Amino acid sequence: MENKINAYNNILELVGNTPLVKLNKVAKDFTGNFYAKVEAFNPGHSSKDRIANHIIEEAERKGILKKGSTIVETTSGNTGFSIAMVSIIKGYKCILAVSSKSSPDKIDMLRAMGAIVYVCPAHVSADDPRSYYEVAKKIHKETKDSVYINQYFNQLNADAHYKSTGPEIWDQTNGNITHLVVCSGTGGTISGTGKYIKEQNPNVKVIGVDAYGSVLKSYHETGKIDQEEIYPYRIEGLGKNLIPTATDFSVIDKFIKVTDEESAHMARTIAKTDGLFVGYTSGAVMQAVKQLSEEGEFTKDSNVVVIFPDHGSRYMSKVYSDQWMEAQGFLNKQAEEQPQEIQFIK
Repeated sequence: MENKINAYNNILELVGNTPLVKLNKVAKDFTGNFYAKVEAFNPGHSSKDRIANHIIEEAERKGILKKGSTIVETTSGNTGFSIAMVSIIKGYKCILAVSSKSSPDKIDMLRAMGAIVYVCPAHVSADDPRSYYEVAKKIHKETKDSVYINQYFNQLNADAHYKSTGPEIWDQTNGNITHLVVCSGTGGTISGTGKYIKEQNPNVKVIGVDAYGSVLKSYHETGKIDQEEIYPYRIEGLGKNLIPTATDFSVIDKFIKVTDEESAHMARTIAKTDGLFVGYTSGAVMQAVKQLSEEGEFTKDSNVVVIFPDHGSRYMSKVYSDQWMEAQGFLNKQAEEQPQEIQFIK
C-alpha cells in the first residue's frame, strides 16, 4: 500500500501566499475599500521570511554559502528571526546585530531560535562603531566563512517582493488595486511590490509611510539628507537615519509621516475592531491611511491595499504593555482608550 501523506517538507515551503483581508470596522469611517495583506501568516510571522529565504537561496545558488557557513545580519528583529529560522532548516550558524530599540520579546525570540545576538545602541549615527550596521560589518570581517546579508543595501531585498508580494497582491485584487500603502524601512517591500504593480498599471499610487525622526520623506522630496530631521523615535522597523540603496524612490509617489503615539494606539485599535493582532508598523500604516483619508486621497471607488508586516506577539512588552504605554505618556493623553481592568477571582 502506497503511503501518501499530504505534508510540507519543511516550514520554508509555507513562505508567501499570505491572505488579503478586507478591513471592515477599523476603516468604516474612511472613504473607499481597504484590504490588508497579512504577512503574519508567514511561518516566521513577518514579511521578512520572504527576503531571508530568497537571499539565502540565491547565495547558495551562487556558491557563496556552503556547509558550515555563518550568516551575519543587521536587524530590528524580524529579519533576524527569519534568517535564524532559515538557518536552522538549512544548517547554518547565525549571528545578529540588533538595535536596542527592538522589543525584549524580539530579542528573546532570536535567542530561542539559536542565534547569537549583539544588542547595539539605537540612537547613534550609522557610522558610529557601536551602531548595529558597523557591528555587523566587524563580525562579518572577523568570522571565517561568513556571509553578510546586508538587507539595507542588497537589491535581492526588493527582488524578493517583486517576485512574490507584488504578483500575489495583483492576482488577489484581480488588478483592481488603486493604492498601495506600505511602511518603509529598508525599503525592500515597498520597492519590489510597488515596482511590480506599477509595471502592471502605472496609475496605481504607491505611498510610503515614514516616521517623525526619519529622513526618508524629506530625501524623497529633495534628494538630500536633512540632519535636522533625525532624532530618536520609538517605532521599530520604520524609517531610517540613512538612505538604504534597497529603496527605489522612483516607484514611490509620495511619503506620509506618522507619530509614535498614534501608531501605537492604532495597532491596539485594529486588534479590538477587526480581530487582527498586529505589530507596531501595522498600526503605523493604518494611521497613515486614516490621515490620507482625512486629506481626501481616496474616493468611494478606491481599492487600497496596505501591508501589515508582522504579528502583535512581538510587541507584548511595548505597544501591548499598559506599563510601557503609560511610561511613554501615551495612555494619559487618550484616556478613553485606557485598558480594561483585570478581574481576579479569589
